[in-house]
Amino acid sequence: MSQTPAPMSWDDYYAKTEGRPPRPTLLAALDRFDKEGRSGYAIDLGCGSGRDSAEILRRGWELLAIDRELSGLKLLQEKAGPGDKLQTCCNAIQKTCLPPALLINASFSLPLVPPEEFGPVWRKVTAAILPGGRFAGQLFGVKDSWNGEKNLTFHTASEVEALLRGFEVEMLEEEEEDSVTVRGEEKHWHIFHIVARKLDVEHPAP
Repeated sequence: MSQTPAPMSWDDYYAKTEGRPPRPTLLAALDRFDKEGRSGYAIDLGCGSGRDSAEILRRGWELLAIDRELSGLKLLQEKAGPGDKLQTCCNAIQKTCLPPALLINASFSLPLVPPEEFGPVWRKVTAAILPGGRFAGQLFGVKDSWNGEKNLTFHTASEVEALLRGFEVEMLEEEEEDSVTVRGEEKHWHIFHIVARKLDVEHPAP
């Protein structure tokens, strides 16, 4: 039997996670861009209160932050400095048009897309990433204790590899662990942590 998330307001979630550092996947992607001397336009899907967005802005990127919760976007706007190039969009990922971007970050947001909508969303995300650009984020594995919840999407390792065709995989770490959620529940996590660079058709990776 799956253990589904207990009800919790997003405002409570933001309060409990305030001050946590950016996700390692985002930092790995940004560090690679820094080494290449590149920055540009980024999208943060499901940005929440700006845990990752603030770091993207700090490094001088132009950012479109998307989330369906207005309260999270307001918290992000409060963190932004006067020189930050920030746009926000209050909408579900499924309903949002994505402009071309050098980086798309999706920290724990894509698993919240229902299975019947995941395919079109993933195609939209990958189409928006420019050649040489990167995806950073997480997908849930099938051994996750929330598997069975109809509004969440889970993948096998082979399915994740198939989704990343057309990308050079720079990080693919599969994690399984038991821990306590922000809601205080015991949970078994099965997560794929991903950083991948979209191949340039004219200059594919070896």
